[in-house]
Amino acid sequence: MAKHGKKYREAAEKIDRDKLYGPKAAFTLLKEVTKTAYDPTVDCAFRLGVDPRKADQMVRGAVSLPHGIGKTATVAVVAGGAKVAEARDAGADHVGGDDLVEQLSSGELIDEIDAIIATPDMMGKLGRLGKVLGPRGLMPNPKSGTVTMDVAKAVQEIKAGRVEYRTDRNGNVHAVLGKASFSAEQLTENYAAILDEIIRARPAAAKGRYIRNIAVSTSASPSIPLDPSKSRDLLADEDEESA
Repeated sequence: MAKHGKKYREAAEKIDRDKLYGPKAAFTLLKEVTKTAYDPTVDCAFRLGVDPRKADQMVRGAVSLPHGIGKTATVAVVAGGAKVAEARDAGADHVGGDDLVEQLSSGELIDEIDAIIATPDMMGKLGRLGKVLGPRGLMPNPKSGTVTMDVAKAVQEIKAGRVEYRTDRNGNVHAVLGKASFSAEQLTENYAAILDEIIRARPAAAKGRYIRNIAVSTSASPSIPLDPSKSRDLLADEDEESA
């Protein structure tokens, strides 16, 4: 097991493991314990009471965060005809048809792309790249709005801070909430947006407690456990203190 440094251990000592924090208190503490020379990404992990092996319990979608994620996404659009110009005009970084599919198939561009959008007629060609795009979460999907004829709108939304989410094989959802340099209020509002969306996306087949655990962290900090019952409507200071 990897040993953590002194700063990490000191940060861990400030977190009460017997407490479930309210959002604003959690993000205020997270900023306090994240001491680095760079600006790390803030991540949120949701443990859901679903069985992702069953198709009717898969949780997947996309949500636009009110404050973005602190970076501009690199977007590729697989399309042809007039949609090529529409995608370029909307700000897509890579646009093409068969040529772009070939580049993706060879592994070229994969590491620099954050999202891929495709028109429905191109999905037959992209489908064979499942083993390349799937593990990276890059395969376009109608549920996340990345298989669409309105490529301009999809590009603009992703550039503005829309993030995709989906359950992994263990029923967890991992989502980027922004950067450690964001204010606690900005992180709280981004968190509330994705929490609301995950609650809305609850599968009808899911039984029992839906949201089991939530934790936030950065790559330079320990995780902080959140109270799943506290969302957008419960962010007042007195509620945070009683968490």
